[in-house]
Amino acid sequence: MNFQLIKDAILGKEQDFTTLSLKTAIWVLAIPMILEMMMESAFAVVDIFFVAKLGEHAIATVGLTESVIVLVYAVGFGISMAATALVSRRFGEKEYDQAGTVAFQLLLVGALISIVLGVLGWVFAENILQLMGAEPEVVRTGVSYTRIIFAGNTAIMLLFLINGAFRGAGQAHHAMRSLWIANGFNIVLDPILIFGVGSWTGYGLEGAAFATTIGRSLGVVYQLYQLFNGKHRLSIAAKHMVVKWHTIKKIMDIAAGGMGQFLIDSVSWIALTRMNAEFGSAALAGYTIAMRVLIFTLLPAWGISGAAATLVGQNLGANEVKRAEEAVWMTTRYCVIFMASVTGIYLLFSSQLAGFFTQIPEVRDIAAQGLWVIVLGYVFFAVGMVLTQAFNGAGDTKTPAYINIGVLWFLEIPLAWFLAFPMKMEYLGIFIAIAFSHSFHALVALFFFRRGKWKKVVV
Repeated sequence: MNFQLIKDAILGKEQDFTTLSLKTAIWVLAIPMILEMMMESAFAVVDIFFVAKLGEHAIATVGLTESVIVLVYAVGFGISMAATALVSRRFGEKEYDQAGTVAFQLLLVGALISIVLGVLGWVFAENILQLMGAEPEVVRTGVSYTRIIFAGNTAIMLLFLINGAFRGAGQAHHAMRSLWIANGFNIVLDPILIFGVGSWTGYGLEGAAFATTIGRSLGVVYQLYQLFNGKHRLSIAAKHMVVKWHTIKKIMDIAAGGMGQFLIDSVSWIALTRMNAEFGSAALAGYTIAMRVLIFTLLPAWGISGAAATLVGQNLGANEVKRAEEAVWMTTRYCVIFMASVTGIYLLFSSQLAGFFTQIPEVRDIAAQGLWVIVLGYVFFAVGMVLTQAFNGAGDTKTPAYINIGVLWFLEIPLAWFLAFPMKMEYLGIFIAIAFSHSFHALVALFFFRRGKWKKVVV
């Protein structure tokens, strides 16, 4: 591997990923994405670390709000997939001017949708918490947190979709830097705004929401500067700032599948969270901590798999179909090695990791149990993540959505309910269902990937 190219990628030198050697191309893309996702992972862990000091009701509020705000993530994820697919294909064709037009349409779509979701979330925050089964104390203390998070969802949306465009352009370093800025500020602001400084006592749980919103907004400011400064191949100029309904239609068509993937996953997430709520705040807090800790390694793995999306899109644009497929298999191998490595760490140190976040014995034990059980499917998770990204990079966002419906709705949710309630395994049954279902998900994705329909998608 040429380490100078890796250095160039982190520092921001743009490459032609249709001609660069595949091994080098994967790591030139993956390393900034891994660093980006590591910061996002750190955000998730640091956030819950400080919130946990406010008690189990605060943790439960974050868990319940996050299980619903993922609906915003779903829309952002869907538009992000459209951004990656369209921009990478235009870059593979060397149509950089068209890529700029696509980027502007993406901003319009994301901003308008986020405003609508923000208003709805603010108005119905209390109803959302009640619907999710929150105890009265959780509703009372958590409604302001939920409102602030929803009000700031435009930052979440734009952060997602602009980074999708950067990745499609092979500019993973910009996506990395925007999240480092966003989450770096969040990490600094979290303890200050939650607990205060000196005689000022801070905002409590609402402080966590303010820190998140301010941090992500600053990340978006950085993104917009890079898009509009005219210094890069992916750039928005005055000539691009015209509404193109045909492009918007294409964005929404591809985004629909991406939104579907995440919305389906989100409904499953909400259902599992709602089931956990039946076993009390301690079970919900343990579940929330376990999932946050797992995200610490899932997101870097998602960074590795993200290389597949860019390489598939750009190489299909350059009519290098065989090279696109080779990139997927090579990326899968690297991702499996990473996930196998961290599996051993979780199996050996699940109790210690859970104990780092809470000293409440019952919450700690539930979180540790969740970590130990779910990571048993980690190697399969790696395969599923890469293949899903490959589909999305090709613009075939609907196939992963259909797979999600079949596996998550018709397998994971019923299995979790059966194990948790009729079999009386409670939260353990839910953990088992997650590990089994996502492992099966990878096998189904492998079957459809080998059929090769993704190679013929036109975007």
